[in-house]
Amino acid sequence: MKAIRRFTVRPVLPETLLPLTDLARNLRWSWHAETRELFQSVDPEGWQAAGGDPVRLLGAVSAARLAELAEDRRFLRRLAVVAADLDDYANGGRWYQSQENGAELPAAIAYFSPEFGITAALPQYSGGLGILAGDHLKAASDLGVPLIGVGLLYRHGYFRQSLSRDGWQQEHYPVLDPNELPLSLLREEDGSPARVSLTLPGGRALHAHIWQARVGRVPLLLLDSDVEDNDAAAREVTDRLYGGGSDHRLLQEMLLGIGGVRAVRLYCGLTGHPAPEVFHTNEGHAGFLGLERIRELEREQGLGFDAAVEAVRAGTVFTTHTPVPAGIDRFERALVARHFGEGGELAGVPVDRILELGAESFPGGDPGVFNMAVMGLRLAQRANGVSTLHGEVSREMFAGLWPGFDPADVPITSVTNGVHAPTWVAPEVVRLGARQIGAGRTEDALSVGGSQRWDAVAEIPDQDVWDLRRVLREQLVQEVRDRLRASWRQRGAADAELGWVDSVLDPDVLTIGFARRVPSYKRLTLMLRDPDRLRRLLLDPDRPVQIVVAGKAHPADDGGKRLVQELVRFADDPRVRHRIVFLPDYGMAMAQKLYPGCDVWLNNPLRPLEACGTSGMKAALNGCLNLSVLDGWWDEWFEPDFGWAIPTADGLGADEDRRDDLEANALYELLEGRVAPRFYDRAGRTGLPVRWIEMVRRTLVSLGPKVLAGRMVREYVERLYTPAALAHRALDVGAARDLAWWKGRVRAAWPRVSVEHVETLAAAPVNGTAELGATLTLRVQVALDALGPEDVEVQAFAGRVDPQDVIRDGRTFPLKPAAGPDLEGRWVYEGPLALDRTGPFGYTVRILPAHPLLATHAELGLVAAPVETDSGGGVLLR
Repeated sequence: MKAIRRFTVRPVLPETLLPLTDLARNLRWSWHAETRELFQSVDPEGWQAAGGDPVRLLGAVSAARLAELAEDRRFLRRLAVVAADLDDYANGGRWYQSQENGAELPAAIAYFSPEFGITAALPQYSGGLGILAGDHLKAASDLGVPLIGVGLLYRHGYFRQSLSRDGWQQEHYPVLDPNELPLSLLREEDGSPARVSLTLPGGRALHAHIWQARVGRVPLLLLDSDVEDNDAAAREVTDRLYGGGSDHRLLQEMLLGIGGVRAVRLYCGLTGHPAPEVFHTNEGHAGFLGLERIRELEREQGLGFDAAVEAVRAGTVFTTHTPVPAGIDRFERALVARHFGEGGELAGVPVDRILELGAESFPGGDPGVFNMAVMGLRLAQRANGVSTLHGEVSREMFAGLWPGFDPADVPITSVTNGVHAPTWVAPEVVRLGARQIGAGRTEDALSVGGSQRWDAVAEIPDQDVWDLRRVLREQLVQEVRDRLRASWRQRGAADAELGWVDSVLDPDVLTIGFARRVPSYKRLTLMLRDPDRLRRLLLDPDRPVQIVVAGKAHPADDGGKRLVQELVRFADDPRVRHRIVFLPDYGMAMAQKLYPGCDVWLNNPLRPLEACGTSGMKAALNGCLNLSVLDGWWDEWFEPDFGWAIPTADGLGADEDRRDDLEANALYELLEGRVAPRFYDRAGRTGLPVRWIEMVRRTLVSLGPKVLAGRMVREYVERLYTPAALAHRALDVGAARDLAWWKGRVRAAWPRVSVEHVETLAAAPVNGTAELGATLTLRVQVALDALGPEDVEVQAFAGRVDPQDVIRDGRTFPLKPAAGPDLEGRWVYEGPLALDRTGPFGYTVRILPAHPLLATHAELGLVAAPVETDSGGGVLLR
């Protein structure tokens, strides 16, 4: 019979075992080997059955076993050591606390993301965005950065994937009980559940409880709308990650942004945690957090809307992860207006001003939609992409928000993603490193970085490296066989049909991994472009290749599902099924086996549509070599010493078939001519592939320190969080009002600001030619209307020019006021311009707003420059 109600019965631990509860409830166990080993020793079989989840383990272990452990002195000593280590980790000083500029660092940072991939035991992630967010929290914890994570608790998480008999993706949504997860409910002082509420149209309300996860030192707050006081529709707001239609998604994002800020305020009030000075929104999904902070400032400090916007912007960081407009959440303006209009949320905040923040008011924009990324950029003084190339793509994609500026001047920087090594590096790799450089130094190198520690990898003997690689490959082979057998059973096969699974893959064959989400641009099936050629590679008698593939298509993406089915049908072919496999239900648990066991990590997206691509980083940290298109992080750090770049057929425009043919052929040629020969080259008396082993070493030594999440978080602290905290402190109530007034005055005057005349006073070019090292003296006449020199900066902008006379890689030379204003309000500016480069050279002059509280001169999106070349002054030089 089916139960009419479900609840969780928790074990009563003997007093001596009580520290196990704290250890299980802090997710540091997911990356701390000693803690996992301690729980495994509680009940090895139970640990396996619990999927490596301490909370599930403790819920299932017998009372007799607990009583036995309570008297086991050896176990209690281990428990005491691990518990003391967690206490020291959680409360001792770390990198952040040792910084000399500690007074400038933010007291706390609130980090908002729609998904977090911390561990498979807390399935609240779909792909790279969530895994990145989880690694960000873990690295912040390791460094002692006072972060508060904010997200939603999805009762069904993301879907579980299986395959039908004919290879079509099937989705399943398991029900998650928060009481069975490593979470605790935030409670008021009287013990009642703490909650936040949003007002919905029609007199309805959306309430949410707040669940806490401890990610080392970092609290993660997850909002849950499955609350009895909600109506049926409101209870389902947090049902599934990325599920439902537009109204459903809008409510999720309102709860994440607006409810998330309220949850942070409640959490800080109840626990005494410092209030955040900086708010970081990981993609546009959480962008509504800025609106809630505007409401707070209007209500609590009496700021008007414009001044509140300035105060909010100063302390906000926005990270964009998408390289394509289709990846951005956009809602109908009417839907947003309904939720923020009369009787809706944020009463008192003008709905027309809210709609302006998300308006696509740029050439090619859709006036009927509200764009979450556009709002995120307008409400953040600092923004970044997630690799150098992605920063360039983002500046191009959002250039319309800064009209008149070249994409290079658009104020979006980049911080290249990193990965949390203690989570992703196989224990066997860690042990090998510890043998070489010491356990403590290995832990520091994985968490914090430091190239000197990684350099020690170069001293590991060839035989040790190769033996490790085979052990990891062998473990992957067993993992693949177990998962493949389980998948075929789900597809309806009987055990009697599956004897062939025992011969799938070979621990001595070159193993390639490919695992990621399955949107079309990632090109899951590029390897199938020439099926016969791929079969020859797989079945080569002397240099065979084997491939492990995994990936999920979005439930609504039938095109992605067809790609999965195409790959599965190829892998089902009895001729090659021992050499290529597709594993369903890709997730963290599978990934942690897959990355270490592969020799080569394949990535072949359409360039430049891979924002970063961190799976290759995780593989690299395990000594796996990358074979990738020059996109994302690989474009930034590729060197032939430690991998291969797949040539791309850029510039073919809409001819995608032709491009795929050319790039697939390049991939086959690399595998046939360079990758496989290098792996199987066993010349020399040792019988080892010494050149391959050297590439493994170079991967670890050169890429190891770069790809760490610790490096990434330090960059965020130094380049974004600290400047944002200082800007936040500088923008008190009076300064915010003054800045808003100043911006309004500048915008009103700007249509009448212009560069009227440019001339050279000395060392003018002769016949269009000048000598390297010469200096031009420029005199510029400008009209500033009601503005003065204190409101603007007048610059010469100079550098090499291309055949279309566009300045490339230019430099700025500030000019100073020399006279003015005259009767018509014109000023004269003068200054030197150094001719510091040979070849075609040009300059122009521009006027930009200037104020001490601006993060960049481009912040207002205003620039005045000459309309035409001045034939007398030579605005363009050759």
